[in-house]
Amino acid sequence: MALRRRKLGNPLALAVLTTLWQKPMHPYEIAQTLRQQGKDASTKINYGSLYTVVQNLEKHGFVEVTEVQKQGNRPERTVYGLTEAGREEMTEWLSDLMAVPAKEYPIFETALSLMGALPPDEVVRLLEERIKALEVQAASGRGALEKLYETLPRLFLVETEYQLHMVEAQTEWVRGFLEEIRKGTLPGVEPWRRYHETGEMPQEFT
Repeated sequence: MALRRRKLGNPLALAVLTTLWQKPMHPYEIAQTLRQQGKDASTKINYGSLYTVVQNLEKHGFVEVTEVQKQGNRPERTVYGLTEAGREEMTEWLSDLMAVPAKEYPIFETALSLMGALPPDEVVRLLEERIKALEVQAASGRGALEKLYETLPRLFLVETEYQLHMVEAQTEWVRGFLEEIRKGTLPGVEPWRRYHETGEMPQEFT
């Protein structure tokens, strides 16, 4: 089962819809709310393009102007709210993302797929550096979570838990992979090493 194509595919659009689901807001308030609720830790948010996202949502009938605020000499602020179509789009889109696994392309996967261009010993050194960085990241994440648990229900921290779990899982996998390279038990590691020593492509790789 694949994710359905949508009129707007930018995850920031979904973040805006779910923010307006809480109450009508003007774009600046949407940006503030996203930041206050920590959504910038799980969604790539370009606040400069947020106004364009809101305009596109309005163009497709997912949000509408509910009022225009004017206070003294300040510029007018246009307040937007969800339409019925917007509520349906938000529900269907979010449901799809929750239920259907999508192929993503993390940059680390790209690096792993191309690492043969580096000598095995260099890959070992680089992955050792990565493990150290991941361990710091995990320790920092655990500490931050413990503090957040003191003030927020777990319901609002599940994405942070998931991020931490992914960091810990990656650390465990990289550590095991490193051992295979070091011990020479990784299938293909010797031809890989030989190639970088001689410059000749091993028959195993052709």
